[in-house]
Amino acid sequence: MCAQFKISKKAILHGKVTIGEGTTVQENVVLGSAEDGKLGIGKGCTIRSGTVIYSGVEIGDNFRSGHNVLIRENTRIGDNVLVGTSSVIDGDCRIGNNVSIQTGVYVTRYTTIEDGVFLGPFCVTTNDKYMKYGAILKGPVVKQGARIGANSTIMPGITVGEGAIVGAGSVVTKDVPRGKVVIGVPARIVKDAPRDGVAC
Repeated sequence: MCAQFKISKKAILHGKVTIGEGTTVQENVVLGSAEDGKLGIGKGCTIRSGTVIYSGVEIGDNFRSGHNVLIRENTRIGDNVLVGTSSVIDGDCRIGNNVSIQTGVYVTRYTTIEDGVFLGPFCVTTNDKYMKYGAILKGPVVKQGARIGANSTIMPGITVGEGAIVGAGSVVTKDVPRGKVVIGVPARIVKDAPRDGVAC
């Protein structure tokens, strides 16, 4: 472990935990989940109270968690990522750089989130179309720069294209083409996404 970080005396560490310089770990945080497991957290991170991060996770630099976040095993998170309060990343996920995951988001197992994505509060990704025990699970792919509005649901195996926008409260049942805006239940294309990143 690097000596240049701050860990609350009330935090619990299991297994082999590596913490980068300038990282702060607040009280009631649990890092690691097995005596022989490995967990790596980068530089300049803030892990807020109540957060639980399993072994088998790799987190880049300048990561920030809200309170009571859960991040499960075999997840890779890039640099400059925010995971908001009470969000769950349910394992075997890939999250790129400069990603903003707002309060209460559920990221299902086997989801890929590319660079620069915004996930609005309480949006949900899913990986099991038929809700059947033993089903083959397939999470969605959210491409670079896409934005998902609050309370939206992304169905299993869906691809949200680069720069696309999903309106708040939408249910996405089909792939969203690159650079399109979709809204509704089920979501439908209504227009092109603005190129400057500002919604029309």
